[in-house]
Amino acid sequence: HQRTSEDHWVSGRTEAAALEKAAAQFGLSLEEAKTRLKLEQDEDVLDTWFSAALFPFATLGWPKQTRDLELFFPTQLLETGYDILFFWVARMVFFAQELTGQLPFKEVFLHTIVRDAHGRKMSKSLGNVVDPLDVVTGISLQALQEQLENSNLDPREVEKAKKGLAQDYPNGIPECGTDALRFGLLSYMQSGRDINLDVLRIQGYRFFCNKLWNATKFALKYLGNDYKPLPKMMAPQPSDPEMSRWILSRLAATVSAVNAGLASYEFPAVTTALHGFWLYDLCDVYLESLKPVFASAETSPEVLSQCQETLYTCLDVGLRLLSPIMPFVTEELWQRLQRRQGDETPSICVASYPETDTVPWRDEGLESDVTQLNGVVKAVRSKRADYGIVQKGNATLMVRTDDPMLKTRFQSLSSTLATLSYSSEVQVVPHEQEPPSPKEWFHLPINDKIDAFLKLDIKGSADPALEVTKNMKTVDRLQASLSKLATVMGAGDYEVKVPEAVREANALKKQQMEVELRKVMEAVEFWKLQDQGTTS
Repeated sequence: HQRTSEDHWVSGRTEAAALEKAAAQFGLSLEEAKTRLKLEQDEDVLDTWFSAALFPFATLGWPKQTRDLELFFPTQLLETGYDILFFWVARMVFFAQELTGQLPFKEVFLHTIVRDAHGRKMSKSLGNVVDPLDVVTGISLQALQEQLENSNLDPREVEKAKKGLAQDYPNGIPECGTDALRFGLLSYMQSGRDINLDVLRIQGYRFFCNKLWNATKFALKYLGNDYKPLPKMMAPQPSDPEMSRWILSRLAATVSAVNAGLASYEFPAVTTALHGFWLYDLCDVYLESLKPVFASAETSPEVLSQCQETLYTCLDVGLRLLSPIMPFVTEELWQRLQRRQGDETPSICVASYPETDTVPWRDEGLESDVTQLNGVVKAVRSKRADYGIVQKGNATLMVRTDDPMLKTRFQSLSSTLATLSYSSEVQVVPHEQEPPSPKEWFHLPINDKIDAFLKLDIKGSADPALEVTKNMKTVDRLQASLSKLATVMGAGDYEVKVPEAVREANALKKQQMEVELRKVMEAVEFWKLQDQGTTS
């Protein structure tokens, strides 16, 4: 490697070996090299792993007994990739024991390796390295390919790598942001499994950031500019609205799951708990259930105040829980919240982290009942989606159950069930009551304790004849796809020539299309009956 016009670099285990390499480089004999070349050993060369082995204490001033060395050595935790366990970790242990008499750290967390979407290790020689900053800020396919041209990649490999990038990122890499990348990598971190980077999954967590923003915006709207939270968090009371007690129970469960996951380094458990609480418990259920509460002039001041306090607590604790993983969006949103009296914490980064004993609010019985309620809601929404009926309030829902306690709970939550299922009326009846007419009601089996019946009033919401035509086009498309797939799977050499993974994928695809076809055919029959009703 040329340093100046007169300086060149060679390497060798001995001075004689280095001289021999230098002679060959300049086309000299060994004797000529001894007189015409001058070798000077670099004084600032240290083996990579040798110098890295000194890192835990040399960086703190060792061999001097500095204040930093006293405070920070040995450290608590080392985090690194499992592929350098011997190269680095073991050497740090050897050197620390030999030179200081102590182990350099108490624990070692070996994380997985980030690979490309095909499971290959990211390597400059393959041209498949993804710069994290490109995921954070986004980059076009053209710019990705230009990076290859300006790299040290063998020119013969550049075109091959370009094709690989075009296949993996035909539209480039979308802007995902730092928080989404951090959350995505932690959610991938299954024990013993490497990470096959899927940028679309990271982008999904960017949308999750949007959901956090929208949820907080909604909450601040209903809290109002004059809202002042209570001086301290209050435990839920039996007289509080059931959905408020439910969401606080779910918050307590999330705090417990997150703390347990962090303590055991099970980071996917942490991200799953946080994602589930914010996206499903808070946004999909609790915030939706609050809309009629805040909109109604009949809501009492006591209920309104309690719901506001519950909502504030969920935001405050939820953002603090999420902060170590998504520090930027949580900081921005947390700064928009009012502080409790006496709380002058300047940043979420130094706010107290929620611990299980600070929110002992679990009510597993209530959680179980609301899970049952959500099962009914999902069944109703699925049926509506099957028939393309999205207009709210044009349905009657009947729920039958043989569980008296569950019946009581559903009756008390009937308004919430109506809100979440977009129904204008909800009836909760004992299981022995005769089911309604199948000509007018859809039967929705939920589980062994509950079944439901849905009556849809589609007057003015859709044109039955047009819906028949639209659904028949879907039927034709599915039947054509199934016919084509059947031809492929029916070939005489299919079992021999087609890989097992492809055969399994085809079988699953066939099953999914058959299920979809049955649903669409049911929709066709439904709309035909409606069409007959409007023309008779």
